[in-house]
Amino acid sequence: MNKFEQLGLSESLQRAIIDLGFENPTEVQEKAIPLLLEQETDLVALAQTGTGKTAAFGFPLIQKIDANNRNTQALILSPTRELCLQITNEIKLYSKYEKGINVVAVYGGASISEQAREVKRGAQIIVATPGRMQDMINRGFVNISEINYCILDEADEMLNMGFYEDIVSILSTTPDEKSTWLFSATMPQEVARIAKKFMHEPQEITVGAKNSGSATVSHEFYLVNARDRYEALKRLADANPDIFSVVFCRTKRDTQAVAEKLIEDGYNAAALHGDLSQAQRDSVMKSFRGRQIQMLVATDVAARGIDVDNITHVVNYQLPDEIETYNHRSGRTGRAGKLGTSIVIVTKSELRKISAIERIIKQKFEEKTIPSGIEICEIQLLHLATKIKDTEVDHEIDNYLPAINEVLEGLSKEELIKKMVSVEFNRFINYYKKTRDLSSQSSGSERRDDREPRENTSGATRFFVNIGSRDNFDWMQLKDFLRDTLELGREDVYKVDVKEGFSFFNTDIEHTDKVMDVLNGMQLEGRKINVEISKNDGGGRRDHNGRSSGGFRGERSSGPRGGGSFGPRKEGGAPRSDRREGGFRPRTESGSSERPARRSDDSRSERPAGRSFEAAKNRRPRRS
Repeated sequence: MNKFEQLGLSESLQRAIIDLGFENPTEVQEKAIPLLLEQETDLVALAQTGTGKTAAFGFPLIQKIDANNRNTQALILSPTRELCLQITNEIKLYSKYEKGINVVAVYGGASISEQAREVKRGAQIIVATPGRMQDMINRGFVNISEINYCILDEADEMLNMGFYEDIVSILSTTPDEKSTWLFSATMPQEVARIAKKFMHEPQEITVGAKNSGSATVSHEFYLVNARDRYEALKRLADANPDIFSVVFCRTKRDTQAVAEKLIEDGYNAAALHGDLSQAQRDSVMKSFRGRQIQMLVATDVAARGIDVDNITHVVNYQLPDEIETYNHRSGRTGRAGKLGTSIVIVTKSELRKISAIERIIKQKFEEKTIPSGIEICEIQLLHLATKIKDTEVDHEIDNYLPAINEVLEGLSKEELIKKMVSVEFNRFINYYKKTRDLSSQSSGSERRDDREPRENTSGATRFFVNIGSRDNFDWMQLKDFLRDTLELGREDVYKVDVKEGFSFFNTDIEHTDKVMDVLNGMQLEGRKINVEISKNDGGGRRDHNGRSSGGFRGERSSGPRGGGSFGPRKEGGAPRSDRREGGFRPRTESGSSERPARRSDDSRSERPAGRSFEAAKNRRPRRS
């Protein structure tokens, strides 16, 4: 017996459920559907992404709609175009045996006049993104003043994307006596504020603990040096030959750069970010759903609304600025009761974020080490053997067997197996046999006193930053934080001078734009970082060797500048806000007038990354 029959749904809806192949309702469906059918009530439902929330509100909504009334009776708000279209398609599938119910999707990037005509022809249910819906209301294209139901799907996502004012304005246009159903993965303050302002004594459903992660997702982190982040990503992909994943980066530039490197190195990868046209985005998502792409590299904003089944891994190439966002990322895998893995590639300066995430998701991370080259070769060898064993034989090959047997005549079974496997396997063993261990190491010999100026500072930029010792940084910790955040080499951040509430540091001039783009607007424990260029170069008297005459001289690191990074180095970091906070300009403790120089451009836009790849000798063997 189908358990949906016990929830009180109509016969026509149950027929649609059978056609869809649904057998057992998920927990949120089991709790929400009977409640919404039996009562006219407001509802707050907290459940992770991928738990079946669309059906939880879709089935009772369809049953309550009056198909004979052509006026708009329900509005569903969702954060992205993709999710808007997905909900629309699912509602249409649910209502396939309901005569006269029309559902219209209203979203940006398509003709607003055509959407207005569809609504005018009669749409009992409108599924919309907040921005386009507000535009439709302002132009008088829709009337939601008499709707009976308003559903906010992925409410926390909409508010994270900055739609608070639009949602408040839209809800203010709706009648007070309607029923409001709010579905969300987490319950941040903004969502609670919406619920308090527009809902009356709502019922509450919680699937799992509040704000907790899904029980079907395991969480792992890998500690690496910042310069090894990309090489670590490749190794994790090679250690999981059947990986089907979303790889998250913080910025559009990083997303494009990482995707380009992966493609160059032979992986089935693509980028998904806001600079893509809608046609490009649709093409990428079509290829990803068809599994022609194994690694989709995406920003958080671009990935919102992605609903693709059977994603095996979510890879946090960089952790998000807002740690609550991690819950949404990990929710892309482990859906429909299947197991998934959320991986974090983390540097030492980010380790404290792991503990903060654990508190939010109420689950523990397992610390693992990046697989060695030998381990990866072993995994790939067994995977290849399994793939050969499971391959179905196409008997069209039979006509060619006599010629093939003639070529292979004289080879024993063992020799034949070795040669066959070596065709694919030799590329991996040749690539990995000389690679080094990527496990993050910490030793005093790697540290260098960056208060000591380099021999040549004429090509350096001096920066002021509004963090210091009161943020629990000494000069070494701040240097590590900056180096890891900016993903620069060991000696690329130097002459670090930490004061109580602010600090100064140098980088080579070539890194100036990167420092300004990455750090400005980034949040450190809830406070925005502000970076400006200082007029003072921070230099001092030097001896004939170029050393500072008045500073502590630490140990220099051995080897070439920046260390022996294997694999392409990427640019990275957090996106900066559109508006920078004005920074204060204190004098240094010594009384010098080191002041940040004014910038002529306070709204430096994110530039797309150009192609920059390592020499062919450092490339991973291409997959056939």
